Amino acid sequence: MFVIINMVREMNFKKFSKLMLGIILLCQLNACVLSSGLADKENLQLTKVEIDKDYELKMKRLFVTASLLVGAMVFAGGFRVSLQGVKQLAQAHTSAHTEDASVAFFNPAGISFIPNKLSIVAGGFGVVSNITYQNPMTLESYDTNSPIGTPIYAAAAYKVSKDVSVGFSFTTPFGSTVDWGNQWAGQEIVQKMQLKSFFFQPMVSVKLADWVSLGGSYIYAKGEVNWDKAVSKLGGKVNIKDKEASGQGFSLGFYFKPNEKLDVSVAYRSPVDIEAKNGKITVNASKAVFSTLQLDANGQDRFKATLPLVDEYTIGATYKITPRWSVSADFNYTGWSRYDELTLDFDKALLGNQTDATILTTPKNFKNTQTWRVGTEYKLTNKLAGRLGYYFDESPYDDANFIPETPSFDNQVITAGFGYRFSHFGVDVAGGYSFLQPRNVANAYNQFYGQAKGNAFYFGLGLSYNPF
Repeated sequence: MFVIINMVREMNFKKFSKLMLGIILLCQLNACVLSSGLADKENLQLTKVEIDKDYELKMKRLFVTASLLVGAMVFAGGFRVSLQGVKQLAQAHTSAHTEDASVAFFNPAGISFIPNKLSIVAGGFGVVSNITYQNPMTLESYDTNSPIGTPIYAAAAYKVSKDVSVGFSFTTPFGSTVDWGNQWAGQEIVQKMQLKSFFFQPMVSVKLADWVSLGGSYIYAKGEVNWDKAVSKLGGKVNIKDKEASGQGFSLGFYFKPNEKLDVSVAYRSPVDIEAKNGKITVNASKAVFSTLQLDANGQDRFKATLPLVDEYTIGATYKITPRWSVSADFNYTGWSRYDELTLDFDKALLGNQTDATILTTPKNFKNTQTWRVGTEYKLTNKLAGRLGYYFDESPYDDANFIPETPSFDNQVITAGFGYRFSHFGVDVAGGYSFLQPRNVANAYNQFYGQAKGNAFYFGLGLSYNPF
């Protein structure tokens, strides 16, 4: 335990991922284009012969705001994907469950209370979603045509001794795919965005007493982003891509089990600064503008950026009302307010909005959020358990900061599922339906207005193996 804590103190937390970095980049380009010069039609006449100085200035600002808007996750919770355990999802994604290694992601201290010496779990989810935007002026409606999202997870835990347990967790806690098509009202902000992330967490847990444990994990993250958006005035589009995202973080937790009826989980996941050191932006438009914007012959440039990923605090409890019936509840607090702006630093491209024309800064104005969860499990037989849950998740931004590349809503979710246990093998099935609160979009910075609504359905299959 002390080795892990010392490791945490030494680690560089400013690497967390070009994953969001690429995302970041895109966010900012979009912001600049829309807010800085797209409205001036006279000066956006592109000729193949010459580009006057006034146009050049507008073009620089234009590209910058319209191409890079950040984002990550759909629905609520900002960039967060709350799908790391099928059994947990069936009970509203509550965390105080130690039947198997699925507790590893939620609280590393929990692996000390897994009843088996060795526990292995794995599972996956399908996410089917639809977001609708309506233009209030034209009354035209646009729907996303996004493919099914497929978050996955796996974990293992092993008791080295009576008081010491080690484990490993693999999850995809951040990720999304949004496809609005090439021709829609917000194409200057986003057409399609794909985000993937992978967390690798080795961990250790130590029992401080028979009823309490302390655990910690090291987090190594990898990810990638691929984002397309239109720049209609140039007759082309911009692509933001980064496949080398990586970063580091940690989690700490206490797990309490004072008696057979009560479990209490207290966990913390650190903030992480995601850094992109060699992201790539590609402008697919007339080559006549490349030299003006100081792009290379392929219309490309590199960029650096840092996205502050927020910290999380979670308190959860499970109480056995009877030997067959248990009730669980969680409270989660996420510090999104540290994400107040995004800055992109281009190598050479004059796409910025600062005194240094290679620097682009876009306001984000995220706010801290809360999530409330309640779930229940009833063992119909010694082998079969039924589960239900409900949770409320806040969006990290208000209507004035709504962005379609990462559409987020205040979210109410109903979940259900069941689990069946063989002697050493278990199967869990879960599903959930999201009721997303409609939004009146009023983003003045990006000149994006209208109404947005949506829904989402989740389903998952998990397997567990506890041989001894």
